[in-house]
Order: sequence, then structure tokens, then C-alpha cells
Amino acid sequence: MVFIRKTEEDRKGVYIRQIILMFAVQIACFVQILARTGKAQYAFFFAFQIIIFASVLTLFYLIYPEGNRLLINNSCMLLMIGMIILTRLSYDKAIKQFFIITASFVVGFFVPELIFRFNFLKKFTYVYAGAGIVAIGAVLILGAATHGSKISYTIAGITFQPSEFVKIVFLFFMAAALYKSESILELFLTSVIAAAHVIILVLSRDLGSALIFFVIYLALIYIATEKIGYLAIGLSFGVLASVISYKLFTHIQVRVQAFLDPFSDIERTGYQISQSLFGISSGCWFGLGLYGGSPQSIPYVERDFIFSAIAEELGVLFAIFMALICVSTFIMLMVEGYYIRDKFYRLIITGVAVAYIFQTFLTIGGGAKFIPLTGVTLPLVSYGGTSVFVTVLMIMISEGVCMIRVDEEYELEERRRKRARQQRRLDRDQTYRKETYRQEDTGRDGRSQEYTKRQKTN
Repeated sequence: MVFIRKTEEDRKGVYIRQIILMFAVQIACFVQILARTGKAQYAFFFAFQIIIFASVLTLFYLIYPEGNRLLINNSCMLLMIGMIILTRLSYDKAIKQFFIITASFVVGFFVPELIFRFNFLKKFTYVYAGAGIVAIGAVLILGAATHGSKISYTIAGITFQPSEFVKIVFLFFMAAALYKSESILELFLTSVIAAAHVIILVLSRDLGSALIFFVIYLALIYIATEKIGYLAIGLSFGVLASVISYKLFTHIQVRVQAFLDPFSDIERTGYQISQSLFGISSGCWFGLGLYGGSPQSIPYVERDFIFSAIAEELGVLFAIFMALICVSTFIMLMVEGYYIRDKFYRLIITGVAVAYIFQTFLTIGGGAKFIPLTGVTLPLVSYGGTSVFVTVLMIMISEGVCMIRVDEEYELEERRRKRARQQRRLDRDQTYRKETYRQEDTGRDGRSQEYTKRQKTN
């Protein structure tokens, strides 16, 4: 309904209905949680969530009236869904996630203004490249291994995934490198630096992140150059790299085998995906209700298989509609990228769109056995502090780009008005000169006729 209406003024009613419905969903689900648990602490937790989400929406509408309201509404809706299912799965993890969401918005509210004000961000191409390579390189050397992959690092007792933060830095590097790139040499150098990011992630066995970085690179190369040949070459290298990775890493072979036939070794390699499929199918269209299923039977359900838990207890229809919210977020980001004139910011917001939807595809596709598992989280829904924090920042960066797009339209409209005023002034001047010349010609004609009459009289 938002996309049908062309102006923000016409969309206001849709946005209001969205807000009413998102809070209605949260209230309905928490009523069921309270009825099932009978614990007062859930009521207080729910009240705090209502306060925070209502404050986020109100403050955003007041502080950034020119921001994109569909993006902030969709983000809050997905975060609410995540809090509902996490509260059902693990109250302690839900508490941690809630604090991270709050901190993310506290920091994120400054981001749109920074993006809007600081135009010099496009000048630090190789600073972005160096920072990204150093960050993920440090994890490769010093990071702790988790299930054979080095994806996290701990500082002062706080564990985080640098690859999530580097995702933003990588986007800025690609945009800064490509928005004025013209020669083959510049594109080659950009490709080499991007390949360095991907190779380091592959060596760290963080293959899900490596795949996301590679897809971002391919998408931005194509958007910047509009040449299908570069996209075809990149895809060819991607296929070759996938085959090599399959030959080198045994855990990729295990995941591919589990994807092809999870029930052949259901007790070990196929256990996760088979339990995920059982959960999705048992939920049917309308779900078993909160606390009606057994999503805890899926290992790491709150991270990698959150979609399966939602489908099992809230229903396949609910899960499909949640996925469509993700799709509408992607479409709106691409629409904003289409209309913005500054190429740097166009690459930023389209890069955010591609990273967001591809990660969503990997998570939902892996849990539903559409593709092999990659071990990435569902943005804004899955449990994971770094993922939520970075995704909120990416949405807020996109809001800043939307403000720049609105400012461009305002300046363009002002130039049109200025040209129109100048044209009206020229038209008035021409009309005045024509009238003056006509009067002068009339005067000359009158004097000439009087002179002729006198000559005849004489």
C-alpha cells in the first residue's frame, strides 16, 4: 500500500495503521506469554519494550521528518517479532537483546544527521580499506575459534564479530572507490582490495560473511559501471571459488551433504536441518501457538534457525508475511537508491539493500532447505548483539541518505522555481518592449499622417 501511494502525504494513513498493527501484534503475543508463564517479570519487560519502541518511533518522526518512515516502521516490526520469539525461547537472552536494541537506537539516532552533514566521507577510500583489512585480519590471527571458525574477538569481556562492523566499512570503501572510477586500472585495484577482504574471511572460515562481502562487491560493480560483462566475470570467479572451497573445507562438504539429504544421517550431520523442517511443517499455516511447539530441539535456534521457530509457533503464514516485510524493506532501499542523484550515496544505500536482503535469503533459505546452511543471522530478528547493532546502524545510514535525496529534490525544485521566475521576468520585459515599440510606431504613424495632410492642404 505504501508503494501504491506516490507521496509521503498520501502514505501517512498507511504508516499510522502500520504502527497500530505492530503494537497490536506485540500485545497479543505477550498476553499469551503472560498467560502461559504467569510470571509478573514478563509484564514489566513488556512494558519497557512498549516504552522504548514508542519512543523510537515518536522521536524519529519528530527529529527526522524527512526520513523514510517505511524503513523505521519495518525495522521496529522485525525487532518486535525478534523480541517476542526470543522471550519465549530464552528470557535471559531476550533481556540482553533488548539492552542492545536500546543502545543501538541511542547511537543510531545520531547517524542520519552525520551522514547528511558530513559530505567529506567519500574522501577516505583507502582509510576504509586499511581499517577493514586490519580488523578482520586481527580476528584471523588473534580471534577465538568457534566450531572451527574464527569470527569473534573479546575485549574487556565483551565479545563481538568484527566482520559485521567491517561490512559497513566495506560498503563505504566500495562506494568511495567506484563513484568516480573510470579506468580499468582503478576497477582492478578496487577488485584486488575487495578480494583481500573475502580471502581473509575465507581463511578465518567465516564463509557466510565472505559470501555476503562478495555479493556486495558484485552488485556495486554492476551498479557503478552498468556493464553486464563485469558481473559475468565476477560470477565466474565466484563459482570457481565455491568449488575450491568445497574441496578444501570439510565442514562445507558436511553442510552440502546435509542439504542434499539431511535424513541420511539424521542423528549427526543432518540433525539441525531435519529438526528445522519438522518444526516448520508441524506449525502448519497458523502455528501451534507460543509455548505450543518445541523449537528448542533445534541447536542454535535463536541464532541460525529463528525463522523455523517463528513458523512453528506463530505459523507459516506469519513467517511468510515477516519475510515480505524484509522484501518491502529491500525494495524501498532500492527505490531510494534509484532516485538519489549523488552516485556515492546511491552506491551506499543500494549496498545496504543488497547486504540486507542477501543475508535474509541465506538465513531463511538455509533453515527451509532451499540452500545449504551458512550460519548467518536473520537481520533484526535473530539473537546476536553485533548483528542487531550493525543492522540498526545500516538502516540509520540509509535514513541519512534518504534525507540527502529529499534535499536534492528540494534544491532541484528551487532551481526550477528560479528558472520559472527568470522566464516570467524575461517574458514581462519582452512584453514591455513590444508594447513600447508599438506605441512608438503608432506615434510615428500619426505624425506621418498629419504631415501628409498638411502637405496636401498647402
